[in-house]
Amino acid sequence: MKSAYNPLEPAALTLYSELLESSLAAEAGYVGTPPPGSFVTKEIRGQRYWYLQLSELGARRQVYLGPDHPELRARLAAIETGWASRAELARSGARLVAMLVASGARAMDSASGRVLEVLARHHVFAAGAVLVGSHAFSVLGTTLGVRWEAAYETYDIDIASAPNIAVAVRDADLPAALADAAPFVFQAIPGFDPRHASTSFSVRGRTLRLDVLTPLIGPERDGPTALPQLAVAAQPLRFLDYLLDEPIPAMVIHGHGVRVSVPSPARFALHKLLVSEERPPHQAAKQQKDLAQAEALLRLLLDARPGDVALAWDDLAARGPGWRKRVRASLRGIDARVAKQVRSTFAA
Repeated sequence: MKSAYNPLEPAALTLYSELLESSLAAEAGYVGTPPPGSFVTKEIRGQRYWYLQLSELGARRQVYLGPDHPELRARLAAIETGWASRAELARSGARLVAMLVASGARAMDSASGRVLEVLARHHVFAAGAVLVGSHAFSVLGTTLGVRWEAAYETYDIDIASAPNIAVAVRDADLPAALADAAPFVFQAIPGFDPRHASTSFSVRGRTLRLDVLTPLIGPERDGPTALPQLAVAAQPLRFLDYLLDEPIPAMVIHGHGVRVSVPSPARFALHKLLVSEERPPHQAAKQQKDLAQAEALLRLLLDARPGDVALAWDDLAARGPGWRKRVRASLRGIDARVAKQVRSTFAA
């Protein structure tokens, strides 16, 4: 049986863990602090006032901070120290990313990496978004310590979120984030019904595209679902709620490292089996990609973490006979030996 992946060296796993841990620690420290900029003062009627000056979307704006006072100056000095620390962490992250690539980890293509970097900087993932699709599959490989044999290159970026997430660290504005993704100029793709808000964005003249998804629960319905925490609308899809339960933090290998959220590996694999059964005939290529990614993940997980697969199956199986039937049927499309192992895990 040909392997679907090559293990990374132990040193690469250490580098990845260091990159993720430093990003998570930095992220926790940044909550409630302003983005990097500069502090300026204005003299108004003999009184000195402080402002935070920021450059956003190609324009400069100033945020009022208050009148000059020793306590305010001390707070601003602490913020500047934090900015310097953030810059050093970025330099360290860039070194770790370069070392990871040299160790065999697969880097994200530059265009997709740039877009994900901008989304992360605008707190899209902190607001509850989860990276899904083939980009998530690529990231999961590094997370699990392997390099996939197949790259599944794509310029379609899929992110998903449930409506009204209560645990989001903060809200975000996804369209505003895309407006900051220079040199790429994203435009909303109109839907079939012009009355509906767009759920997809693309770059004119390029294949780069971003789709926003959300779970469809209950009866089928027309039109997108609003995601207030991201200031955008999303296309509802059946079974996506299962995929979005229990996401994990992960790093995109690009730039100085981009912290995202991705589905748990076992849920990703079983969800791919699930949706492969829903593909119409004209999506045969996508169905084969679903099955190939599911098989690759299952081979790895059944060898190293079979309990993860069993737990993911328990949750899926509890959702109803239709769910179980679809997954069992899809096993006919993957390697027979892997399918046999999967069935054994389901029966355990």
